[in-house]
Amino acid sequence: MNYLLSALRLLPLPLLVGVLASCHGGASSEAEGATPPAPPAAPANPDQVTISAAQMQAAGIGLGSFMRQSMASEVLANGVIDVPPQNIVSISAVLGGYVQQVKVLPGQHVAKGAVVAVLRHPDYLKLQQDYLQSRAHVRFLTQELERQRILDVEDVGAKRKLQQAQADYATEQAAVRSLAAQLAQLNISPTRLAATGHIQPTVNLITPLGGYVTTININPGQFVNPQDVLLEVVDRSDLHLQLKVFEKDIARVRVGQPILFTVPSRRTPGEVLHARVFLVGKAFDNDARTIAVHAHLEGTEAANLLPGQYVAARLQTAGAQARTLPEEAVIQAGELSYVYVRTAATDSTATFRRVKVRPGATAHGDVAVVPLESLPDTTHLVRQGAYFLDAERSKGQSTEE
Repeated sequence: MNYLLSALRLLPLPLLVGVLASCHGGASSEAEGATPPAPPAAPANPDQVTISAAQMQAAGIGLGSFMRQSMASEVLANGVIDVPPQNIVSISAVLGGYVQQVKVLPGQHVAKGAVVAVLRHPDYLKLQQDYLQSRAHVRFLTQELERQRILDVEDVGAKRKLQQAQADYATEQAAVRSLAAQLAQLNISPTRLAATGHIQPTVNLITPLGGYVTTININPGQFVNPQDVLLEVVDRSDLHLQLKVFEKDIARVRVGQPILFTVPSRRTPGEVLHARVFLVGKAFDNDARTIAVHAHLEGTEAANLLPGQYVAARLQTAGAQARTLPEEAVIQAGELSYVYVRTAATDSTATFRRVKVRPGATAHGDVAVVPLESLPDTTHLVRQGAYFLDAERSKGQSTEE
């Protein structure tokens, strides 16, 4: 270095200025030729995705806007198809006896007053015999009472005999009426028995209600007691829903509210049937903490339902106008839900952005949504193919990572 400085001092001044100028120019040229560093790339929007027009067509992406519908909030409940207590009859024997004949089959329809079974027993014969004998005794006591009245008028007989004849006559009359009532309960006509004197060895069990035979607990030759239930008949003309509504929901239930319900055991288990609330219970089931709600069935489809069938019901408790989208347009991602809006479009591409929404009530495949940012009703929303866009957006994020 010292040698170089010494050599420069020996150069003439003009030459020294030229050397220094050339050195400075070379350094400037090197600086001007260097490539400046590129600015950092802007981070990609994780909520945005861009696809081609061909992808849109292949995925069947459909655009549209919000629809406004009257959406009802719902109370979920389970229950069964039921009939009122007066539409079910359990048939028993008034007096014990042996089954001689069963005239119906389970599921058979019977008219009111039809004979469903025939019973026999010696007690039936004895009861008819007692009735005929009591009637004969009444005739004798009637004549005796008339004689005592004549004697009393003529002041020949004692008053005591007349009074005794009156008492005996009243007592026997009471016995006749009691035996006649017992025969009527056995479906034996006392009038016909008195007129013909024919004692029948059997009695008929008849149904006091028209309907369908649901249960038969007897067979020929079996002995039955009065406390035994022999048959059951159900009248299906007044089917209704009996639902169990939880305590936390009962305040939202009112008489007259519509109900949508399904019956899983039907041939078409997803078929939606209709009913309407007509009675809300006033007492809790302490074990399940539920209240009974009864509803009348509506529509002709209800004619094929059976008592005891399980139902899943949705009580429509309120209605309000709301912005809705198809259920397939709403993406569920953990605790959040999203919809996609189109933000830009050209002939070859389209850009979409997902927006957070709060879903509400659902009905007929649509769901009420409340966007968590301002979206006008004219926003271009993805109504079909939202899941394809969400998959493409996720794919793009994975590629960048």
